[in-house]
Amino acid sequence: MAEKETNYTQTELLATVAGRLLEDKKSVFVGTGLPMIATMFAQRTHAPKLLIFFEAGSMGPQVPVLPISVGDSRTFYKAIAASSMHDSMSLTQAGYMDYGFLGAAQIDIYGNINTTVIGPYDNFKVRLPGSGGANDVGSLCQKTIVIMRQDKLRFVEKVDFITTPGYLSGKGAREEAGLPEGGGPYRIITQLGVYGFDDKTKKMKLLFLHPGVNLEKVKENSSFDIIIPDKIEFTTPPTEKERKILHEIDPTGMAIGK
Repeated sequence: MAEKETNYTQTELLATVAGRLLEDKKSVFVGTGLPMIATMFAQRTHAPKLLIFFEAGSMGPQVPVLPISVGDSRTFYKAIAASSMHDSMSLTQAGYMDYGFLGAAQIDIYGNINTTVIGPYDNFKVRLPGSGGANDVGSLCQKTIVIMRQDKLRFVEKVDFITTPGYLSGKGAREEAGLPEGGGPYRIITQLGVYGFDDKTKKMKLLFLHPGVNLEKVKENSSFDIIIPDKIEFTTPPTEKERKILHEIDPTGMAIGK
């Protein structure tokens, strides 16, 4: 008998939904925060042989508790290699990374990501953190997963600056720009639902709504028209057991909360 669903927070839902996307015996390039929790959750549940890579050079660790950053010494716990940023990026460039996790300040209909500036580059309103390794991850990983908040200022028709390429201007544009064939954004996870991309046009498409969310909310919180399929499914909330695992991963509540 399936375990009964229980009360959960939005952050717990996003972490479990993201973690369930990762497959066993695959590799994943992980960033700071919720992507770390999602990856550690996957490794402790359905994907024990998930191979984790951190930008600072940790390869294949069994991280005990949530690190504060990708350079935290705990990211090297039981790792198969304590290497360098150069090696992590080189392996990504060589095509060995199945998944990459990113955040975004803005995203557009083709999954292009902006984490550089809000407004014109030469006369910006807000300066954002920039790329870090995000361009490498989005350009070179086989599948990119983005976790971000959704509203009209973030889901925009055209990003102010392309920090990380999605499908650029549509199907075939990545390859024309010289990026590896077959890569690109795979899933976008927000507080409202989970999105993928249409095979023919590479435009964003709704895949799942979260429990309690309706289509009007999705439309109200996007500046472009998201493709809506005829049949809409819902994500599965975390069970009590899964929530317990999340809080074991993040005992201080740094990202999950108390």
